[in-house]
Amino acid sequence: MRKELLAIRKLLLIIVVPLILYLLNLLSVIFIPFTFALFAALLFSPLMRWFRKKGVPNFIGVIIVLLIVSTGFKGAYEMVQLTGKELTSADDDFVNKFEDRINDVVSPVVDFMGIHPAEDETKFQALMNDEKISANIFGNVGNGLNMAKNFITMLLMTLFFMVLLLAGSMNMQKVMELLIFRQKHASVKTFRQIEKDIFKFIVVKFILSFFTGLGFSLACYAFDVSFPIFWGVFAFLINFIQMIGSVISVVVLTIFALVELNVTGTLLFFIIIITGVQALFGGIIEPILMGKSFSINTVTVLIMLALWGFIWGIPGLILSIPLTALIKKIMEKFPGTSVYARIMS
Repeated sequence: MRKELLAIRKLLLIIVVPLILYLLNLLSVIFIPFTFALFAALLFSPLMRWFRKKGVPNFIGVIIVLLIVSTGFKGAYEMVQLTGKELTSADDDFVNKFEDRINDVVSPVVDFMGIHPAEDETKFQALMNDEKISANIFGNVGNGLNMAKNFITMLLMTLFFMVLLLAGSMNMQKVMELLIFRQKHASVKTFRQIEKDIFKFIVVKFILSFFTGLGFSLACYAFDVSFPIFWGVFAFLINFIQMIGSVISVVVLTIFALVELNVTGTLLFFIIIITGVQALFGGIIEPILMGKSFSINTVTVLIMLALWGFIWGIPGLILSIPLTALIKKIMEKFPGTSVYARIMS
């Protein structure tokens, strides 16, 4: 009888897990902002508890947290403005050099496609004026506008869910107690451990991304590559996309550097420097610190990156590590799943 029950449980597990993943994908417009809001609320939960101990009303604590978040967005906006001013201040020499190099790059493509530039057209202009190319570009512009609209919608929903969680409208510790652990002590202990892990992850990721961006900016200054602040901010932001973000930042900056640096030892040395910065912070320091914080092996990280990236795309890549840490922490508390948690370690 016991063996039959175990077989039924395994069969139900095989059915339920794909169904849950399908629902997460189907209702991603709700689950993605809720998950971001959950981790943001976990980040500020210790501050909210401190406010309650000091007798500060809950709504004032929520307002203070929103002011902190607003200050962060204000700083990000100022940084974007600074990079925008840097980009618009490009001199004519750079613009001409950039156009010449772009024409050199697209020249084989134009010749291969059989496009014949007019007398007053460059090869790049002829490529952009081609009907098929321009149709694709305008189509991508529409997709870009939809992405921007979806981003703003998800940001507002994330703030809404975060306010609800911080205000106590949904107590996640109580939810874990009722649905998972059935015991208050176990749920409180696990919840506090998850809080600490998420806080460590955000702090470590932010610091390492900051120094990665700083390294990119200094490399651009040293080699006289234009827009060093922009490239530093770009590397900082995209580094939050696990694994592939670091590759994208190096590849994009390398392509841009081809405009200003000749294909000589200087360009090669520049590529080695920025690759070394990413390898140091993303390939050496980050795995060490993350391994100490979460004890998750590299194979598990890669599998979960592929899984959450497939389900939620870029947001899934950003959330993959904290979600994996959350799942692992819960699995450790049950004898039936603790073996899988040890395998993840």
